[in-house]
Amino acid sequence: MENHSLFFILLWLPWSFFILGDPQLLNSQTQALLQLKKHLEYPKQLDIWYDRRTMFCFLPPSSKVNISCEFHSVTELKIMGDKPSIEVTDFHGFPIPNQTLSVSFSMDSFVTTLTRLTSLKVLSLVSLGIWGPLPNKIHRLSSLECLDLSSNFLFGSIPPKVSTMVKIQTLVLDDNFFNDTVHVFDFTSNLTSLSLKNNKLKQGPLDFTSLTHLKVLDLSGNRLYSHLPTIPKGLIMVSLNRNSFNGEIPTQYTLLTHLQHLDISFNSLIGIPPASLFSFPNISSLNLASNMLSGSLGYYNLTCGNNLEFVDISDNRLTGSLPSCLNSESGNKVVNFSGNCLSIDHHHQHPLSYCRDEVHKDQSTQNANGLGVSISLIVGIVVIIVLLGIAFVIICRHYCHRRISEQHLLHKSVHENSATGFSSEILNNARYISETTKLGTQSLPPCRSFTLEELNEATNNFDNSAFLGEGSYGKLYKGRLEGGSQVAIRCLPTTKKYWIRNLKLRLDMLAKIRHPHLVAILGHCIEVKQDDGCVNRVFLVYEYIPNGNFRSYLSENCVGEVLNWSERLAVLIGVCKAVQFLHTGVIPGFFHNRLKTNNILLNEHRMAKLNDYGLSIISEETNNNCKVKGEDPKSWQMTRLEDDVYSFGLILLETMIGPSLAAKKEGTLRDELACLSKQEGRGRLMNPVVSATASQESISIVISITNKCIFPELWSRPSFEDILWNLQYAAQVQDQIVNKD
Repeated sequence: MENHSLFFILLWLPWSFFILGDPQLLNSQTQALLQLKKHLEYPKQLDIWYDRRTMFCFLPPSSKVNISCEFHSVTELKIMGDKPSIEVTDFHGFPIPNQTLSVSFSMDSFVTTLTRLTSLKVLSLVSLGIWGPLPNKIHRLSSLECLDLSSNFLFGSIPPKVSTMVKIQTLVLDDNFFNDTVHVFDFTSNLTSLSLKNNKLKQGPLDFTSLTHLKVLDLSGNRLYSHLPTIPKGLIMVSLNRNSFNGEIPTQYTLLTHLQHLDISFNSLIGIPPASLFSFPNISSLNLASNMLSGSLGYYNLTCGNNLEFVDISDNRLTGSLPSCLNSESGNKVVNFSGNCLSIDHHHQHPLSYCRDEVHKDQSTQNANGLGVSISLIVGIVVIIVLLGIAFVIICRHYCHRRISEQHLLHKSVHENSATGFSSEILNNARYISETTKLGTQSLPPCRSFTLEELNEATNNFDNSAFLGEGSYGKLYKGRLEGGSQVAIRCLPTTKKYWIRNLKLRLDMLAKIRHPHLVAILGHCIEVKQDDGCVNRVFLVYEYIPNGNFRSYLSENCVGEVLNWSERLAVLIGVCKAVQFLHTGVIPGFFHNRLKTNNILLNEHRMAKLNDYGLSIISEETNNNCKVKGEDPKSWQMTRLEDDVYSFGLILLETMIGPSLAAKKEGTLRDELACLSKQEGRGRLMNPVVSATASQESISIVISITNKCIFPELWSRPSFEDILWNLQYAAQVQDQIVNKD
């Protein structure tokens, strides 16, 4: 009988691992973990994460790495690195060799990958050299109960949306470089522990009373300059030391009867410390050292709590006798009281006159500070008034001479070659921050100003034979320059009256943008009316892309070869990179780019290039006055133009369904997108070429991100970083299927 029982146990044991342990992670979870390893630049702690066949949920836990799983998903991820931030005293937001991750690390991409682990409850990433601002999207980890990102190189603000993580109980961001003001943490959750020690946080509205479940609060080692924060009554441990808190200890602190540990040392607190702090029933450690506390503790009939073991009141301005319960002979307490003016012999006390003088100095300093603030405010107002007056005089003088200077500028710009870089005005208004601008554009000629005579010659006086079409930004012509190179010339009729200088600066800024997936602007021409000197027309000269637009390759009725799913994904990824660059690769960013499939051109290698980008900065009013031939103003192309993410979502949808959706209304599109989530709907709506060449998992990823792109609420839509990650993941999944076949 015993043998039978043993046999049954041995038979059941391996099956129990599969049933209870969920050994096989979802493919998306495995891919996310491997992507995290890549983001963290392959630390040696993760060498055991070999590939997608790794049994992540059964890896042995260690002090460096631990993973827990439930129901085929990761619920706990802990990684301890070897790049502690405590070895760096100052951090300016740039990567440090051998201390932080490299310059190619993207905090936004990293957090985007983390959010794929949708079931995470515990996340601890410590001393990994992670650097950058913590993005708001961290709140998408809505299942998190514990978040620890301590000892990294995070800076900027703590994202306000952290407060929306309603399940979080422990938040630890110690030993980073957060350097903004502390915002109110209006949690509606069960947050019990909040630790932000050793950052660079500054003053803010420090009111934590809404955190009714909070037990541990640690703000030590920051630069907080205000009165002590208002805190909930249920706190057990409070550490506010090594800041610049000032004023008296609030009476509200006398109600913290659950306190066991209070450390407010190394601040600038004044007044007599409340006697109740010493007598709380559970208090065991009280540190008031190195402040400017004054007065006599003997004034109170001070008693000490039964559990009090450690007291430090050293280096203050306290006088009088030491209360009996703090006497070294009373119990086993450790009491430090040196550096005061107490009437005790041989305990490193100052004379009484010292403390009185210091108290007067402190009061004088505070009064002087208050007077200094008032004087600074008055001086600041006077300076602002003077500057406004000077600016008014300059503007008036500039306006009076505008016509002469503008004509001179226009004449001069025709003969100048701007290939050497931006003018000083442009450099003051736009800062290019990406090396991507240098990639794939070396063969292009430098951007320059063209004369109207040059463009007339290139297009045979804009003959009908050179006409390529008309869009919402005006007519498009094909031309050939004197050197033989082919170009495309866009004529922009303007209804907005620009100063020529302002318009030229905008055109120069636009023409300097270079990216492998953007149609390059080679130059511009400004035509001025003879009668009033106003701008009549603006011409933009583009590189010529010969193989048509993306829309013409999406239908089985196209002239050339229809693009399969892998080729369509490659086009989408290229355009996504281009738009992401327009949004984040230049400062100021270019938004409102009127993204449409017929604005995506394909070169001889079928590489995507986005056209007509950024034109809103020189043609704001043209959109309302120029209608596109064949387009209904109520069609989807004309809706929500203010949001590139929404427009790109419609491009994704058109890539899957085909060009037939162009005239459909928004409600119909949402219904059809919902149908695509079901197998039956895909068979009915999906473009036949897509159905025949796309894997189900790859198409599902794109459908999911498309849904998010056209979500009604703007704040719920993904960033282009998110979109790019999903598209690249969909392409990777598709390649795996194709390679298997």
